[in-house]
Amino acid sequence: MADEQPFRIYSPESLGLAIKHYRQAVGLTQAELARRTGLNRTYLSDLERGRETEQTRRLLRLFHELGVRMTLQKANW
Repeated sequence: MADEQPFRIYSPESLGLAIKHYRQAVGLTQAELARRTGLNRTYLSDLERGRETEQTRRLLRLFHELGVRMTLQKANW
C-alpha cells in the first residue's frame, strides 16, 4: 500500500470516496469510526455518499479561491 496514489479532493464525492476507502482499509465500520471521532454515524454516511454539507462547500470554495487542492494519503504514524 506504500505506493498507493493519494486521493485528489475536488468535490464532495471525491472526499466521500476517500473517507470510505481509508475507513474500510483500516477495517472500521461507520459506527466505529463515528464513535471514535465524535461524529454522528448518519453524518459520516452522508459524507461517504458525497453529500455536500455546508462545511465541505466552504472548504472547497476556500481551496478554489486560493488556487490549491487537497490530497489525502495514508499517513505512517
